[in-house]
Amino acid sequence: MKRTSFFEDVMQTVTGLLFVTLCFFESLSAVACTRILYKTGDSSYITARSMDWSDTDAAMDFWVFPREMERNGGLGPNSITWTSRFGSIVISIYGAATSDGLNEKGLVGNLLYLAEADYGNAEERAKPIISVGAWLQYILDNYATVDEAVKGIESDPFTVVGTDLPDGSPASAHIAISDPSGDSAIFEYLSGRLKIHHGKQYKVMTNSPPYDQQLAINAYWDLIGGQNFLPGTISAADRFVRASYALKTSPEYKGHRKALASAFSQIRAVSVPLGMDDPDKPNIASTLWRSVIDQENNHYYFDSVINPSVIWLDMANVSIEPGAKVMSMKLDTPMDIGGEVTSKLSPSQPFKFLAPKNF
Repeated sequence: MKRTSFFEDVMQTVTGLLFVTLCFFESLSAVACTRILYKTGDSSYITARSMDWSDTDAAMDFWVFPREMERNGGLGPNSITWTSRFGSIVISIYGAATSDGLNEKGLVGNLLYLAEADYGNAEERAKPIISVGAWLQYILDNYATVDEAVKGIESDPFTVVGTDLPDGSPASAHIAISDPSGDSAIFEYLSGRLKIHHGKQYKVMTNSPPYDQQLAINAYWDLIGGQNFLPGTISAADRFVRASYALKTSPEYKGHRKALASAFSQIRAVSVPLGMDDPDKPNIASTLWRSVIDQENNHYYFDSVINPSVIWLDMANVSIEPGAKVMSMKLDTPMDIGGEVTSKLSPSQPFKFLAPKNF
């Protein structure tokens, strides 16, 4: 009887797992994003994400929202309503959904694509409804910490309603949140039921499959270690593994500049080159932009792949007091600028949250 080494046993297991995973991904549209939560050597935290999307003309804009805005779920008389407790800076997609954001307490939220998302039937659930485009904004408006958000959302206060985006893609998503203490949570709706992963260990999120399966796949790669062999495709599972390995092995830099550089370099390392496509997988998505949010200083960095310089907003420089004007700035137009861009913001009407045609 031939004995196999531990490494051979692991490789056989991983090879089989990868085969199943790759077959699984053949059936999915590869709209791809990645989120990481990086701890610095000063025990502060930086959240970074990439936005990968197949529509390179998708409108992306910075928005500044003040406290005490009267809000609703964007879906008519049955919508949930609220008054925002906190001011926020967010990035919208298509002028219809909050896809990324930071509130004044340092709570960060990232909306990422999830093909398997199933929010349930709104009529059967008989709860107030909220557009998937408003889901993240609700969290940023109402909660100061991850723990607060988890306690609020696990009470199941509403039914999320999804629809198609302007490019025809389904608005299927899950959300990652983090706060300045390093706490983290993932919210997913699967088969109409809310699933929450809450804890500081949940530092990486990508797309499909659902999060518990992503964790299981990554556990196999942890057995190998990753120093000599990592999966290299742009599938969500492979990016999850690479991002996890980079985050685990990167130094926890002291000092603002090196810590930011580390977060930027890690999220850039799992980005998809602009223009990459595959005739057999028409929805493979290039990285359009990355955000890096310093949760100690409330600095919100935006790194566009079509602009030459990183820009950012400093929460201390924007007006978020009650009654302040809503401000915005287009991010989908190439601009030859860099640095802090509060002066580029202009007064705007808040965008309307994504809604099906019958609302």
